[in-house]
Amino acid sequence: MDQPIDMYWKIKLNDTKEQLEANNFDVSIADSMSHAKTLVLEEIIPQLKPQSISWGGSMTFVATGLYKTLKDSKEMEVVDAMDLSLSKSELMERKRASLLVDLFITGTNAITEDGQLVNLDMIGNRVGAITFGPKHVIILVGRNKIVPEIEDAMARVKDLAAPANAMRLDKKTPCAKTAYCHECSSPDRICNTWTITEKSFPKHRVKIVLINDDLGL
Repeated sequence: MDQPIDMYWKIKLNDTKEQLEANNFDVSIADSMSHAKTLVLEEIIPQLKPQSISWGGSMTFVATGLYKTLKDSKEMEVVDAMDLSLSKSELMERKRASLLVDLFITGTNAITEDGQLVNLDMIGNRVGAITFGPKHVIILVGRNKIVPEIEDAMARVKDLAAPANAMRLDKKTPCAKTAYCHECSSPDRICNTWTITEKSFPKHRVKIVLINDDLGL
């Protein structure tokens, strides 16, 4: 076989798609970041026809170019909860308002092979929106987020995503210095709220775009 890695990921992504769909998620597979952007802008958003839109912090969302495109949208009311020109208090109010939009876009820390989403949040706006509030949710996921089971997902968060995000966000936590979790009590701790989303409710409310690329943390 000439391209075993390509075949591996094609099988892995399709299997994960089937499991997610069995759990009532809508799922698309994108061949690349640009394909993911096209799917969201030309297929998913036109189908949903949202009047308002917002998002949670997601490196994948930014990497696809969707943030740059959507933040200046004239077709929808935009609640930009990532506008760093705002003060901390103004950003917090944006995050609160983002829970009531028609469409919320974010990423996820991990997806299990049996089709569950696992996340760990600092403030809770991202996991709150996934759970309840916005009428529709789009989750953009790089293939590197797929893990076998819940335990693997939680280990991935604690051993990789949390320390790396603490470094990225310049948090004053032990893991930002050592690259492993200390179960700290730091005021800057970003590991505060776990969520496990076993199924989308209502059915099809959460739409997942699996991207055949390594993206995010």
